[in-house]
Amino acid sequence: MRRVRLRSIVRALALSAALAAGPDVRAVAAAPAPTGLQTEVVFTEYAPEAASAELLRRLLSPLAAEQAKEILARSTGHLVEQPLDLPAERFVLYVPATAPPHGYGLLVFVPPWQDARLPEGWSVVLDHYGLIYVSARRSGNEENVLARREPLALLAAYNVMQRYAVDAQRVYVGGFSGGARIALRLALGYPDVFRGALLNAGSDPLGNGVPAVPRMDLFRRFQESTRLVYLTGEYDVAHLAADADSRESMRKWCVFDVDTEVVHGTGHEVASARALSLALQQLSTHTSPNPSQLAACRSQLDKALSAQLDEADALIRRGRPADAQKLLLEIDRRFGGLAAPRSIELQMALNCDPSLPEDRMRARCEHAGGPALPQVSLLAQDRLPGQRLPRR
Repeated sequence: MRRVRLRSIVRALALSAALAAGPDVRAVAAAPAPTGLQTEVVFTEYAPEAASAELLRRLLSPLAAEQAKEILARSTGHLVEQPLDLPAERFVLYVPATAPPHGYGLLVFVPPWQDARLPEGWSVVLDHYGLIYVSARRSGNEENVLARREPLALLAAYNVMQRYAVDAQRVYVGGFSGGARIALRLALGYPDVFRGALLNAGSDPLGNGVPAVPRMDLFRRFQESTRLVYLTGEYDVAHLAADADSRESMRKWCVFDVDTEVVHGTGHEVASARALSLALQQLSTHTSPNPSQLAACRSQLDKALSAQLDEADALIRRGRPADAQKLLLEIDRRFGGLAAPRSIELQMALNCDPSLPEDRMRARCEHAGGPALPQVSLLAQDRLPGQRLPRR
């Protein structure tokens, strides 16, 4: 069933076009454009960051991404160009009347609801901080994560940065409830786009597969340059507990630039103007990690990962494929992109069966995510057609 669902996602995925010149260019190159609250906004420019191959590379674990490629090879043979007809999508946009000297900040907001709205009272706060707000219609919890919610947020960010002078150091992704969980995924996979994440009453721990730990280059950048702000109501007990689990996992995964704000007297509700102001103030207060602490923490993770990969290698060499496969899936779930490319190489070795005729063995060896991957549990992280994003 999961393989069929992944096939649906892969066929639905893909965007191409051109994002970008680097961050500093984005901050100065935009032309004047309307200000104030704008509804029914249409965007038309596609971004490489939202292309199908890039979404798979950044947001899925290595074995899940390889499985997607293997399914493609057996079916359509290529990623479809557009999962979205972007000009048919609609966004809400709020732009303060006065741009700060170094350019606007930007908050890309992923909602749990279906309409594109600006929460009550937020415009005054956005004016104060010189921050543009953008959010997509039909980007709620019931929508497909990998083929809609995530690319819509990325395309919104790109198009706003094409229209307005945006300070690349103040580009944030945020969300409420289920949308905050998507915001965390995007912050992890796109630390080169987003410098911080506002997690309003929604979060997940790292190391459980959802979200996947990204590949080494992306994760190191996330550790070094991304700030996380958890913002949850005092009486929202379930999400406060989820935040605590998420923050503890961040510490174990060497992510130290984290702030927590508890909104007194509130439950599970979107941030008030006052709470938003506090969160934005905290988002702008980036603290670089202590180099010695970060190096020591990374060293511990590297040792734990190497030990498990060595064990999987030994199991393959001893002729215990079932045990090796079980361990590889666990490594993929826990370490995600940090285990690549070795996890993929071990999967390829596991898929190669010397008892097969040479041509069949070669075919199996060419696909790291081939028949030996029927149970990549990370596929459950994406709400596929007919499946809802788990709620807490």
